Amino acid sequence: MAAQYQDNNGRDVIFDQKHHSPLCREFTVISPKLSLRSVLGHTAFIWLVAYSIFYITQNTSVLSATIIITLLGMILYLHFCKVDQESMMIIGSVGVQMNTLFASGREHVNFIEMKKVKDIVINEGFYMSAKPRLDCLSQVYRSCQEILQQTRIEQ
Repeated sequence: MAAQYQDNNGRDVIFDQKHHSPLCREFTVISPKLSLRSVLGHTAFIWLVAYSIFYITQNTSVLSATIIITLLGMILYLHFCKVDQESMMIIGSVGVQMNTLFASGREHVNFIEMKKVKDIVINEGFYMSAKPRLDCLSQVYRSCQEILQQTRIEQ
């Protein structure tokens, strides 16, 4: 059941929650895609500033350095910072798996065994993430607490 929420910046994010079984749930947050208009606008502004500096100084290395730094910056941003999708799957008797899919296609997967899980804490300020608002995160938290309580009862 996908629902529309907002991130901390007021942009729409898609939140999907799947109930695979009573002790298995998957939560997915899909961030808005990177706007081509925004990228082109920022790039054009930076290059215009660099061209202005080149026009004043007549130093071509300013243009070359600006182009290289801008392209490297965009690649690094897409590879390490811009998150397209985050998901978390909690399986009561097995553990918690967290996936992060970056705009470059890189994926980071982290698995924590259930015997190492004492409680679930949602700390959205820790990672460069989709940053959904509290109303979305509270649903994830409540569902995780339900599964943890059921798992403790069964043990």
